[in-house]
Amino acid sequence: MALHVPKAPGFAQMLKDGAKHFSGLEEAVFRNIRACKELSQTTRTAYGPNGMNKMVINHLEKLFVTNDAATILRELEVQHPAAKMIVMASHMQEQEVGDGTNFVLVFAGALLELAEELLRMGLSVSEVIEGYEKACKKTLEILPDCVCSSAKNLHDINEATSLIRTAVMSKQYGNEDFLANLIAQACVSIFQESGNFNVDSVRVCKILDAFLFQGCGVTASTVLHGMVFKKEAEGDITSVKDAKIAVFSCPFDCTVTETKGTVMINNAQELMNFSKGEEDLMEVQVKAIRESGANLVVTGGKVADMALHYANKHKLMVVRLNSKWDLRRLCKTVGAVALPRMTAPTPEEMGHCDNVYLTEVGDTQVVVFKHEKEDGVISTVVIRGSTDNLMDDIERAVDDGVNTFKVLVRQLQFVSFTLKDKRLVPGAGATEIELAKQITSYGESCPGLEQYAIKKFADAFEALPRALAENSGVKGSELISKLYSAHHEGKKNIGFDIEARQRNSSEGQEACDSCKVQLGDGPAVKDMLEAGIVEPYLVKHWGIKLATNAAITVLRVDQIIMARPAGGPKPPQGQKDFDDDD
Repeated sequence: MALHVPKAPGFAQMLKDGAKHFSGLEEAVFRNIRACKELSQTTRTAYGPNGMNKMVINHLEKLFVTNDAATILRELEVQHPAAKMIVMASHMQEQEVGDGTNFVLVFAGALLELAEELLRMGLSVSEVIEGYEKACKKTLEILPDCVCSSAKNLHDINEATSLIRTAVMSKQYGNEDFLANLIAQACVSIFQESGNFNVDSVRVCKILDAFLFQGCGVTASTVLHGMVFKKEAEGDITSVKDAKIAVFSCPFDCTVTETKGTVMINNAQELMNFSKGEEDLMEVQVKAIRESGANLVVTGGKVADMALHYANKHKLMVVRLNSKWDLRRLCKTVGAVALPRMTAPTPEEMGHCDNVYLTEVGDTQVVVFKHEKEDGVISTVVIRGSTDNLMDDIERAVDDGVNTFKVLVRQLQFVSFTLKDKRLVPGAGATEIELAKQITSYGESCPGLEQYAIKKFADAFEALPRALAENSGVKGSELISKLYSAHHEGKKNIGFDIEARQRNSSEGQEACDSCKVQLGDGPAVKDMLEAGIVEPYLVKHWGIKLATNAAITVLRVDQIIMARPAGGPKPPQGQKDFDDDD
């Protein structure tokens, strides 16, 4: 008879064998803070235009080389429950405004790191949380005072380019002016006078450059008002002007009956007649489509050889799209209705496009549906690049630029009216330092122990310009002191001038090469409104709010209880080939 071994008294005796229980500051709170700090430190070095890339290989062994925090987190599959809360906050930022995910991670990590210092000093968790909540509320009240300008006319390509440029710079530093102009053209062309804007209406087509010596690369990227598909035309007709388009979601083939049947053929003549009847029926169907006015057929299924023969005979261009999503977007672009059966379309069911043609980009065959007018429903940014990873990173930069445009034109629905928030705040650490200065003053005026948490909340803002400086190769403490000095003089738009730092570095290197003396004046600062480095107000608003909520949620956890994992015994980890004799 097996002896019953009693468990140690306490909470653990109520749980099954294999369950884990942690409680208290050291075991629960500090353990969670440590995990969140590690995650924040990972993405902090990727913050800003000079941020370093991360090489991530996901569970499918697909390689990602990027400094985009949203992509890194999505492919990492973070398992730690506390770190997951920070990840969820950054995902909410991505869904809400489409940019600023790394801002949330860095700021939340800084809040938790400083909270740990306060807890080790002797403050209770509730006092830290109360101070953070007061500071966050005050920050969101002060933030509108940091607004430096607002968008005036988003139908103007030049103005839209200047607003998108900052978001693109963080992903593609050096190509930001060229790419921002492309994105602005694509966004403005589909931005309707009514104010409606859909992010999905800006498509991306990536085409690899096979011959870089011909002057291709990123600067060969273009914007096309319409759609581009990496497909070839099925028949002999490769271009149609003033196209009347019939779209079928079914295969371009003879109509097949839904029930099975048997045909008895007694001699060769009957076989000839049967085949001839099938051919005649196919020709009648194709001829009916041609006589309806259509000169282009787009199908979502296979194209039969016989149908293609008659399409060539009747001068019909045929394009096959395998993706039903591409088919739907094309219908939206050209104003067509996807027909489920191969019948002659009515004029209302047909779409229209000014020019459809097959062309070669690099060594890739593409079919282009082009609208001559620039007020179409869908625009496509054709990205050229030397590697797939480079084009993926440019695509993420395009996505950030489009989302920035969306934030500025998004209509906020209230009970009795509709409002567009076009406010802009200075970037490059200017807004963070201004908020830190004012929140520090607010903390000194607050009684009680919460003032320490409020001051630490202000200090957390310094982590963002400090990360920009360190990633650019300058001392963060020098930059912080210069920024505070300028902001105490009332210059609230002063931020870190990364471009001046780059110029100083190149000049210093030339001097070093000539006279063996290292030159350099440290970090440079500049008025960000004059430099055109501005960000949408809503990006900062939601970033501060979500990061603070995530940090407070992590701090509220005082116990970690992990049940025993479900599942049977794990397979042996020894030899895999059990049939081997040796």
